[in-house]
Amino acid sequence: MRLLIVEDEPLVAQRVERLCRMILKDKIETVRVAATFDTADAALDQHPIDLLLLDLNLHGRDGMELLQASIAASFHTIIISANTEHALRAFEYGVIDFVPKPFTQERLALALARVTDDTGHSAQAAKFLAIKKHGRIEIVAIADVVYIQAAHNYSELVLKNGRRELHDKPLERLTAILPGGFERIHKSYAVRLVDISAIHAQEGSHYEAELRTGERLPVGRTRYKELRARLTLTAPPTPPKG
Repeated sequence: MRLLIVEDEPLVAQRVERLCRMILKDKIETVRVAATFDTADAALDQHPIDLLLLDLNLHGRDGMELLQASIAASFHTIIISANTEHALRAFEYGVIDFVPKPFTQERLALALARVTDDTGHSAQAAKFLAIKKHGRIEIVAIADVVYIQAAHNYSELVLKNGRRELHDKPLERLTAILPGGFERIHKSYAVRLVDISAIHAQEGSHYEAELRTGERLPVGRTRYKELRARLTLTAPPTPPKG
């Protein structure tokens, strides 16, 4: 993993780096530290990273500005800040965790586990996704997303209005911040369970999920039984006759 720590207090930055190295060990490839908003902004432009650990008070500059400028990026973000009043807003924009200061090694380890564990999820689900379009950032409400398809190192968002938008996060990282209503039905697809109307078994042990729009998506063999069970549990009860 390639880390960027953005923290204006040198002792805190050193502690974050030391604990990250203790917790992640050989999972770390590089660690960079930026003490100001401008150096952090430049570092994000110059060096690809996997994880941003961000303080929100940077010598008077608001770290939320840096978060908003990078929410369409492929990396995950953990906020480490005493400004807990911004926690809900940060989660809405897709941070993987918000670690309040002062923090313990155990609390930071929990946040890092959400990044490194394939089954890990954000402490709270995001409400918005950000996409880069024509040099600007456009916000998409997750409520408007029907399903998401993997597109190599990117993800394609398929919206209720039929639009398709490309997101810089790969599907594995994107699903970590999605709300619980989304299910990974295939290595290349994540979809809202409420938008699935039926599951079809085809010849040769191939399975498909039919959406309410009539579109069909492949279902992974290992996910078929669990998905059927989830749909049975979430299906509304049949009203009594008469």
